[in-house]
Amino acid sequence: MRQLSFFDEPVKGSHLPADLLDYHPQLFDQQESASLLKTFITEASWVQETVQMYGKMIKTPRLTAWYGDSGKSYTFSGNKYHPIPWTQELLNIKARVEPLAGLRFNTVLLNYYRDGNDSVAWHSDDEYELGKNPVIASVSFGQARRFDLREKQDHQHKYSIDLENGSLLLMKGDLQHLWEHCIAKSARPMKERVNLTFRVIR
Repeated sequence: MRQLSFFDEPVKGSHLPADLLDYHPQLFDQQESASLLKTFITEASWVQETVQMYGKMIKTPRLTAWYGDSGKSYTFSGNKYHPIPWTQELLNIKARVEPLAGLRFNTVLLNYYRDGNDSVAWHSDDEYELGKNPVIASVSFGQARRFDLREKQDHQHKYSIDLENGSLLLMKGDLQHLWEHCIAKSARPMKERVNLTFRVIR
């Protein structure tokens, strides 16, 4: 696994167990990644959702699209999402990541970060439909963005890793129950990024 780096001084003696994260850089080469990024930006069924957060209804600072097997609906922040049928590009990517994850995914959430103003707040993917200790495969195309993690019980225990173009990050074990993650806004100029998170809806 690629070495993770602290972006704050860690709690003494703490570490992130290797069985929680597995990073695969350049799973997709530059040419393939550029082609897939362009395809998803122009062809995916993007929407900007309104979700409940901190007691308020707000528009998500990114665009999303939900694809997957028929009948595998997903409830998040008070909204219920019904998947669009798989595209061939998504099926091809799914076939690449499933052997590394060791299971078959039945849904994928696409997130489109248009620039550095787009982000996702601190959260865990621990919804009921994902079951206990879900394995989630996160594939990134385009602009590298920093992926931050912090322990739920101790916010000073934090890690950061850049999710690079064409990379795969596997999240597994009890990560979703004990940790939370985010993609923060950036004051630096950022190009477009599309992230795919493959999941199993029980």
